[in-house]
Amino acid sequence: MLENLADWGRKHSMRSAAVRKTETRGHPSQLCDAIDFPPLYCERVQQNVRRTTTTLLLVAVLLDCKGRGKKDEQYKTEKADRGNVTMTVTATGTLSAVTTVQVGSQVSGVIAALHADFKSRVKTGQLIAELDPAPLQAQAEQRRADVTRAQVEASNAKINYDRLSRLSSAGLSSQADVDSARAQYQAAAAQVTQAAAALRQAETNVRYTRIVSPIDGVVVDRKYDIGQTVAASFQAPTLFEIAQDLTKMQLQADVDQSDIGRIKVGQVARFTVDAYPEEEFRGRIAQIRYNAQINQNVVTYPVIIEVANPEERLLPKMTANVTIDVATVENVLRVPNAALRFKPSTETAGNAGGGPSGNGGDAMRRAAQTGGGGLAGAARQFPGGRAAAGGGKQQTVYILDTTPEKKLKPVSIRTGITDGRYTQVLSGELHEGDAVVVGLATSKVEGPPPMGGGGGGGGAPRGGNRRG
Repeated sequence: MLENLADWGRKHSMRSAAVRKTETRGHPSQLCDAIDFPPLYCERVQQNVRRTTTTLLLVAVLLDCKGRGKKDEQYKTEKADRGNVTMTVTATGTLSAVTTVQVGSQVSGVIAALHADFKSRVKTGQLIAELDPAPLQAQAEQRRADVTRAQVEASNAKINYDRLSRLSSAGLSSQADVDSARAQYQAAAAQVTQAAAALRQAETNVRYTRIVSPIDGVVVDRKYDIGQTVAASFQAPTLFEIAQDLTKMQLQADVDQSDIGRIKVGQVARFTVDAYPEEEFRGRIAQIRYNAQINQNVVTYPVIIEVANPEERLLPKMTANVTIDVATVENVLRVPNAALRFKPSTETAGNAGGGPSGNGGDAMRRAAQTGGGGLAGAARQFPGGRAAAGGGKQQTVYILDTTPEKKLKPVSIRTGITDGRYTQVLSGELHEGDAVVVGLATSKVEGPPPMGGGGGGGGAPRGGNRRG
């Protein structure tokens, strides 16, 4: 009993010394290390300390930002200059030969021989495949025998008819017998004609077992191999696909309905293919077709572009990214599109004296928010659904005045076409060399981290690392 009381006294003395030592340090969280408090209590004490510290720091930062606020606000500017602006329409398409023929078989049978393969160059009338002719030759022999039998029957009918005609002239046969014999002879003659036609059909089928090329060209596809059975029932099966001339290609580009009105026959088109990503090919629009295609509520029109391919580097079925120049102006006053998209805050705009609303900037912003496709999407946001090429639209840009405060000054301009980076200025109070505002140069303050979260505090997770 006395020994237990002595142990308790020694532990109490040690705890009192630890408490006095911790009070001199002045950090509340160190009490958990000095005194054997429950683990959950220690964890909550540490979380409260971190939350309080983070809150005080955020309040100080926000007060400092609010104090400086608009005084340190700076703007990025670019000069309005002169240059060329080219408005373009983009689309995707597929390359193909100008003339492509699918060679099939008009008769059924087993392929006995192939005389052409992929990339083989063939001439008109050249033998490219053969079917086994044995079954069709047997049918032709049968039809030939039918012709011989029909001819014998017709000859016999003619002899009988001539005999009855002589007897009728001598008064030894009735006219009815003569008429019947004449009808039998005519029917037999018709049977000869029918059998002869069946023979010609059988012989034609035998010739169809030899498949020849209908054009000069290159075999781009082959569907069957030797030994396979070709079944020509309701439609002719395709054995080969032959491109007539690969030195002249055509590109079918699918142009969106919002851009098809700007496309004209004769315009120059530029495109690239994945096989040669660093090289740009050129062609000219030859045809605009009206058979529109609808894919997921997107309406596109096929535009045919003629392309020269003397080196035969472009191959059928290649996918091309097409750019069509629809309008070009040279040496005109232009501004960056970022200047049209810039819109100051309400307070700054009020200090600047307001100004007309920037329809162009609003259109670009609405297009970006709705996901409208690039220039076409922006064009659809203008009144009337057309881009600024049709007479221009009234828009507003901002410049910095000459006062020491460098306040914003709205300038009204009328814009023309755009190439996605620069926009033509048709008229207005803007001059060459004026610095237009394209955005803010000050960095934004990041939002605060979640309270009590696992940011930089590094607190222990609930229920982990508990002390015994």
